[in-house]
Amino acid sequence: MKSLYDARRGLIGWSIAIAVLVLLACALWPTVRDNPDLAELYALLLPAPFLVFGIGYGARAIAGEEERGTLELLLVTPVSGARVVLDKAFALASSIAVLGLALFASTVLGSGIFGLGISPADAAGGALGTTLLGVEYGVLALAAGAVTGRRPTAIAIAAVAAVAAYVVYAAGLFLPRFESWQPYSPIHQAFHNGPLGTGLQLSHLWLLAGTVVLVALALPALDGRDISTTHGR
Repeated sequence: MKSLYDARRGLIGWSIAIAVLVLLACALWPTVRDNPDLAELYALLLPAPFLVFGIGYGARAIAGEEERGTLELLLVTPVSGARVVLDKAFALASSIAVLGLALFASTVLGSGIFGLGISPADAAGGALGTTLLGVEYGVLALAAGAVTGRRPTAIAIAAVAAVAAYVVYAAGLFLPRFESWQPYSPIHQAFHNGPLGTGLQLSHLWLLAGTVVLVALALPALDGRDISTTHGR
């Protein structure tokens, strides 16, 4: 809870930005929905703030502290490196969940104002998929930062992975030969029935599983290398 309190101003700003983006998307939706592929790609702009926030937060969580020299102070306490990773991952997930609540509330509000017919249950499913997507890529950045100790590297790895997932998903929309690749994209797993107002999907479990695997891979990272030496390079 302390991490949420410390990040309250940033979360408020991001929540407002997401609400404005959703309301704008709801207002413009009738002009693009007659073209299914264009509508789907347009709506996929909504997860962008979650990916940007998640990757940035994840990269700062461990690698950022290591660059500032504050991670060393934390690791000299009785707290293990694995516990640090778990705490940082939980704080990341909690922060993105706040943004997910903002997405849910603004989707319900926008649907009511502009008559989109999105039920609260469908809005909740869409918000959950977006939240899980942001958490997965945020944890990827966190794990990369824990292994490398370098924030730019962590951002680059997660950003490239996110762009690759989007390219695979988008290619499948227009090129039939790439359709069989789509299920491997986390973006497909989150939004294959549409990002605006999807219901709960079994494919959301793949996003959760991917997050758990990334956290597990990151757990031994801090105990396996010399933080002070890495920071001094």
